[in-house]
Amino acid sequence: MRSRRVLRPSPEQLLVVGLVLLAGGVVVGVALMPDNFPFTALNVPLLVGALLLRPRTLVWFVSFVIVMVAASAALQDEYTTRTVAALVVLGAVCVFVIVISARRSVLGIGGRRGESMLVDLRDRILAQGTIPVLPDSWLVESAMSSAGGSPFAGDFVVATTRDDGQRFEVAVVDVSGKGEAAGTRALQLSGAMGGLLVELPPHRFLEAANHYLLQRDWDEGFATAVHLSVDLTTGSYEVRTAGHPPPVHRSAGSGRWQVIRSEGPVLGLIDGATYEPVQGRLASGDVLLLYTDGMVEEPRRDIELGIDEMLGVAEHLFRNSFDGLAERLAAKVGSRDDDRALLLVHRR
Repeated sequence: MRSRRVLRPSPEQLLVVGLVLLAGGVVVGVALMPDNFPFTALNVPLLVGALLLRPRTLVWFVSFVIVMVAASAALQDEYTTRTVAALVVLGAVCVFVIVISARRSVLGIGGRRGESMLVDLRDRILAQGTIPVLPDSWLVESAMSSAGGSPFAGDFVVATTRDDGQRFEVAVVDVSGKGEAAGTRALQLSGAMGGLLVELPPHRFLEAANHYLLQRDWDEGFATAVHLSVDLTTGSYEVRTAGHPPPVHRSAGSGRWQVIRSEGPVLGLIDGATYEPVQGRLASGDVLLLYTDGMVEEPRRDIELGIDEMLGVAEHLFRNSFDGLAERLAAKVGSRDDDRALLLVHRR
């Protein structure tokens, strides 16, 4: 004997029924108490629907609300200036909600679902930059801030370990544009670069990233990047840059900063570009700083002056503690009108 399948209404169907009953209840209230029950209460189900319903369902529901508005208008004993103004405002809200629905129809999702997707996308970008667990003798911190304070930015960090945790790989990337305009490209590129960083040897990473960007054919299809590969046992490292501001190395022995002059073409512009490494070694107490141009560039100021300012502030902050230094440094220097990213690598 076959069991009957019970069809249960979806949460959205239950919501639509509830909103229809609410809107109908408003009209009934207007019919029973035309002088005391405001028909503008139809704004409540209308705005709830705008927030929670899918675009296609929302269009039909707004059409129903418009019918309810017309019914409420017909039930009025007299038309005062206040009544006409309220009808005009309610009609304008209906038109506004329809426009919102038309814009959302491109994605096919409602407001709450769209917001949750954006939150998820933001979290994915930030998760790419999570620093993996490293030996106690190493401290790695990152800090990121976008133009205007938005969580979506064109700067991001991707990091991983390989060789059974003996090698640390990280890339700091600056996608063309800034803020939300660059956020979508940064999301796509961070996912791709995260995979390339895990799967490819260090000498092929930037070359593969360059090829990937060329294949995307974006209107603003370029990015700058700096890639660091560190042997966590010996402290030996390789740095490769692609049109990116140069990293800086602080020697604990001398207390001096050295700019690492590594040069390579911007990602996404030249097919077949190669990226030569600059090698060095982090001794105990040494520090490496990797950063994007938002940390050191400002209008009408040379980038070398920006680097000097950043290093001067960093030297002052070092006197307190290395813990949290990346966040403290990013908060004090750089342009507030540009995205900023900073990575600190310290061998204790």
